[in-house]
Parts: sequence; structure tokens; C-alpha cells
Amino acid sequence: MKRKLLRIGFCMFLTVALLFCYQRHQTMHKPAFVFAEEEKSIYLTFDDGPSDSTTPLILDTLNKENVHATFFVIGRQAELRPAIIERIFQGGHALGIHSYSHEYAQIYSSPAALLADIKKCSAVLESILGLETNLYRFPGGSYSLREELTGCVKNAGYRYVDWNASCRDAELPGATAEELFRAAVETPADRHRIVMLLHDSAHRKNTAEALKKIIPYYKNRGYTFKTL
Repeated sequence: MKRKLLRIGFCMFLTVALLFCYQRHQTMHKPAFVFAEEEKSIYLTFDDGPSDSTTPLILDTLNKENVHATFFVIGRQAELRPAIIERIFQGGHALGIHSYSHEYAQIYSSPAALLADIKKCSAVLESILGLETNLYRFPGGSYSLREELTGCVKNAGYRYVDWNASCRDAELPGATAEELFRAAVETPADRHRIVMLLHDSAHRKNTAEALKKIIPYYKNRGYTFKTL
């Protein structure tokens, strides 16, 4: 009986030992791609345009650098500048809705008012390009809005996008191109996926100037430029 128990014990020990060696082998030979670094991408987004003074300058730089961006337009601005909207589209850039009026008190007064404003801007873009878009950005961002407002936009089939970095051209009136560039470098905080907020409204020529440094900076750091 003792010999039988010893044989059983030895077999159990041998089984456990073999299992341990197998698991150790599997752990030591995991594929290297498990530790592969996430792709670095940046989305340049421009709000509040188009404008006669700034948007063409930005488009010139994007074309020169062979980079595409996303433009969230104001409807009443767009309907006065159909040629610029067409140039944005023909240049391979993405177009989204930012609002028709950009008047916060009016568009955020109720879900119905918000959707009416969005549809009015959408109709302007459709009349110019013959295309519809479901891409949307809330004026001021969605961060502090009531859930009934963000919810009604999603339920209506729109996809809204905020940002996680900014050149701060709306926060720093009179900022130089160098100051805007520094903000565009510092606010992302080394994220691998950057959605950068900029503006192409009138009087944003320093933003257009800063863009000439922003694009090479992120190119040199291995970022891929994408549209939303």
C-alpha cells in the first residue's frame, strides 16, 4: 500500500513539474507585438469659419504640407462663401456642422431649438455640395451641456466630436503666432491621439501663421494627420 501511494505521489509531482515548465515556456515566448506602441495620430480641426481673411491662408498651408483637416462651419458664414466651402471639399478635407447662428442662448434654449439650428446649417452645406454630413461639434464643446441636449443630438443620428488639445486662439485674444504654437505643443500632454482645436474665423491670421510651425512639429514627431 505504501509503495502504491508513493507511486501516485511521484506521478502527481511529475505532472505538476511538467505543467510548470510548459507555462514558463509559454510566458517566455509571447509575441513581441503585444508591446507594440500605439500609432500616433493628430486631427486638426477648425471652428467658426469659413472667413475670407483666414480660411484661404490655412488651406494654402494645408495644401503645401499635403495635410488634411476637418472644418466645423457656421451656416450663416458658409452660405455667403460657397466658393470657400467648395475649395475645402475639393481639397480632400472633412466638413462638419458647428451651428447656423452660433448664438448660445438661442440654440441651447431647448432640444428642439438645437436640432433646428443643426438642420439649418446642414441644409446650407447640402445646397452648396449636394451632400449631407452627420459630423457635429457643439459651440463651446459638449463638456458642460445638459444631457437632454447631447442626447437629442445622438438620437437624431449625429456624431459629435470635442477636442483634447488647443492652440488657445479663442482664449488668448491678441496672442502671437509663437504663443499659439507653444499652446498647440503643450496642451496635448504627449497624447498619442490628438484632436486639436483651432479657429479659421476672421481676425485669426496668427492662427494661420502658427499652423506653419504646428504641422512640421508633429510631422517630425511621427504623427499621422487624419480627418474625422
